[in-house]
Amino acid sequence: MATKKKYGKKAAQKVKRAMHERKEGTLRSGSTGKRVKSRKQAIAIGLSEARAAGAKVPKKKGSTKKKGTKKKTGTRQAAKKK
Repeated sequence: MATKKKYGKKAAQKVKRAMHERKEGTLRSGSTGKRVKSRKQAIAIGLSEARAAGAKVPKKKGSTKKKGTKKKTGTRQAAKKK
């Protein structure tokens, strides 16, 4: 039984290119334009570019709320006003 692959060929190519640029010292991050030194950041940039190009890449993991945590609204504010 064959398993489904998470990432497509295009994604692998983008990550490979980003890693190569990082090693050369030419890979730069978004708006600040600072040089990327982290391997993890280079992978993230490659995957982001692959997503933009429409390659097969899993969705980003968003922050998830834990069950039972509820934001308190105004309890301290009301106590201070009195």
